[in-house]
Amino acid sequence: MALQSPFFNNNKRDDSTARSTNPNAMAAAGIAPVATTAANSMSTTPVAEGEAKLTVGPNIKLKGVEITDCDTLVVEGSVEATMDSRMIQISERGSFKGSAEIDVAEIRGAFDGNLTVRQKLVIYSTGKVTGRIRYGKVVIEEGGQLSGEIEFGNTTSSSGRSGNGLQKVVG
Repeated sequence: MALQSPFFNNNKRDDSTARSTNPNAMAAAGIAPVATTAANSMSTTPVAEGEAKLTVGPNIKLKGVEITDCDTLVVEGSVEATMDSRMIQISERGSFKGSAEIDVAEIRGAFDGNLTVRQKLVIYSTGKVTGRIRYGKVVIEEGGQLSGEIEFGNTTSSSGRSGNGLQKVVG
């Protein structure tokens, strides 16, 4: 006698409920979602359609991975990883620990590790960035924290230190 799994029951759901709450069903039915997610409202740079976007939601812990081919990483939970991407956005409750090479970084939460920002690093008033940080341009809102080994520029010499703006910041 075969046992029936409670995960695969034959009870049918009301299709109208599935269409209104399931984004995939809404897309299939041609219904545009109305609600704006916190990640979308957090972004100062819109994500174009077709770009690869990974969102690590609140209370999610992603550990020990290498993130590649991701245009935008939105961190609302906790991430321990290495990555090379176009943009990272860390929310107020989000944290990233590891190594990242990014074009644009918007930090409202915590970053700890090696961070290379090829273009623009923005640290908001609730943001805290620690570790070895390299940047092209930096904007720090009042209250934002930046500490560690800070270096301006995105090219390294053979010794790993270019001497053009290397400074030790503690605070």
